[in-house]
Amino acid sequence: MNIAIAIDGPAGAGKSTIAKMAAKELSFIYVDTGALYRTIGLCAKRNNIGSKDAEKILEMLKGIKVELAFNDKNEQIVLLNGEDVSSLIRTPEISMYASDVSAIPEVRAFLLDLQRNMAKTNNIIMDGRDIGTVVLPDAKVKIFLTASPEVRAKRRYDELIEKGMEVKYEDILSDVITRDYNDSHRETAPLKPADDSVIVDTSGLDLQQSVEKLISIMKERM
Repeated sequence: MNIAIAIDGPAGAGKSTIAKMAAKELSFIYVDTGALYRTIGLCAKRNNIGSKDAEKILEMLKGIKVELAFNDKNEQIVLLNGEDVSSLIRTPEISMYASDVSAIPEVRAFLLDLQRNMAKTNNIIMDGRDIGTVVLPDAKVKIFLTASPEVRAKRRYDELIEKGMEVKYEDILSDVITRDYNDSHRETAPLKPADDSVIVDTSGLDLQQSVEKLISIMKERM
């Protein structure tokens, strides 16, 4: 029987990086569900559709195909109508698009089967906003990963600067706070810890310490 590990938490908590490293350590498949919503957001932007224009976004969904695949290094790539858009969906603007489109119930329903099917066929670590509460409520291990808004904004700032992007810390902090509010106050699948999840605050931990802590929890609960 396949094992599913759900990691939820707010934007910039380090879910993707930590989950990816933990998956490699445990020889699990890593699934970044946030990339799926970012891809929907990217598609909407390309089509000049507002991030909150639910009617036009739902019409757009009828003509697109979103897929998850893995390269020869077992790293996740996300495909939009066959195009690898993995490197195009990591900007602050697309982050905000993702937050808005993820609040549309029909968008979440559109992606739900894709996410669940991944768990049926693989030992996975899946991260997102509602994995333990909605997508994989029967996951063997559930972790809610968080950190203070200031710490999360600084991490995201450093990451984008390293990629050569011109960004301001204050803008990123504002985006983080806005996304926190939007994600936790939406009507459909709001961001919150599952009742049986372990809450881990990484504000005072470096990357390696965070990874070690999560792997310890996973092994203990598996």
